[in-house]
Amino acid sequence: MDATDIKITALRARPVDVPMARPLHTSGGSVGSAPLVLIDLETEAGLTGHSYVFCYAPWVLAPVAAAVEKMGATLVGDAIDPAAIEDKLQRSLRLLGAQGVAMMALAGLDMAVWDAAAKAAGLPLARALGGDIRPIPAYNSNGLGIIGADKVGAEASALAAPGFTAIKVRLGYPDAAGDVAVVAAVRDAVGPDIELMSDYNQSLSVADGSARAEALNDSGLAWIEEPTMFNDYAGHAKIRVASQTPIQIGENCWGLPDMRHAVDAGACDFFMADAMKIGGVTGWMRAAALAERAGLPLSSHLFPEISAHLLTAAPTAHWLEYVDWASPILQTPLRIEDGHAIAADTPGTGISWDEDAVARYLV
Repeated sequence: MDATDIKITALRARPVDVPMARPLHTSGGSVGSAPLVLIDLETEAGLTGHSYVFCYAPWVLAPVAAAVEKMGATLVGDAIDPAAIEDKLQRSLRLLGAQGVAMMALAGLDMAVWDAAAKAAGLPLARALGGDIRPIPAYNSNGLGIIGADKVGAEASALAAPGFTAIKVRLGYPDAAGDVAVVAAVRDAVGPDIELMSDYNQSLSVADGSARAEALNDSGLAWIEEPTMFNDYAGHAKIRVASQTPIQIGENCWGLPDMRHAVDAGACDFFMADAMKIGGVTGWMRAAALAERAGLPLSSHLFPEISAHLLTAAPTAHWLEYVDWASPILQTPLRIEDGHAIAADTPGTGISWDEDAVARYLV
């Protein structure tokens, strides 16, 4: 079935607030639930494209859902043509700018359109993008917030227990000694064979970031993530000089322009793209091409269900960040085996809703 022969007939956005099994406390704030806007893009062929966006705070649900529905209404009658639709949405945002709520809505619609297009082709999204279904290395990011050196050991063991070979710890304690102690406690709990990523969630000045990177030089971390403000690319480049540990940034970059600034500044050793903030599937593929040209290993941020497809089509694919935050409202959560994420081998992205759960968490 040719997707470009199929017209979009309706668009629905539903806000839900899903409790998290393990609330996450970071140096930048706490997250106790997953505020999601669920998107259903209906077509005349009876195919429905599904996607969701993560709103970070429940009060953001209403404006994002409204933006999705308003932008989505402009697509009714259009063919399922991801490139043409993304171009149309980008042009509609020339004056407003494709960031914040506007980009969240655009990306959510783009992901839903790609889901519908892949379903029309009878292909999993991975194959529709030129990749294939294969295991993607995943690290467990469902915890290890700012909870103290006395508690991180038990939580680290619990995160590694299902077979993960990598986990992530949040840092940004009052001083460098606190960060070093927490990393040591996690390492003592999980042993030498588990990869350990770290994330500062933009909590440090450039000077403090450099000092803490030096303090952690012998800690065996896989990376130090966002030590300072995400868009201080020159600052990250300075921290990178002081650090023997690779610097990871990117999850907060809005679209390809932000990513280009990071690359041009030499701000990082690794790049992490967020499927929503980078611009959906279309934005992700552009980011993957830029990462290949720059020689940057590319990881995903959140959205593990669709990221397991996207990473198969990324030439410099690195790690998938695994969180289970959307699992309670999915019919079939993402499969994890031996520390690897395996995308659904069915047409589309594999995302579909457990409607009873959706009704329970509807806002």
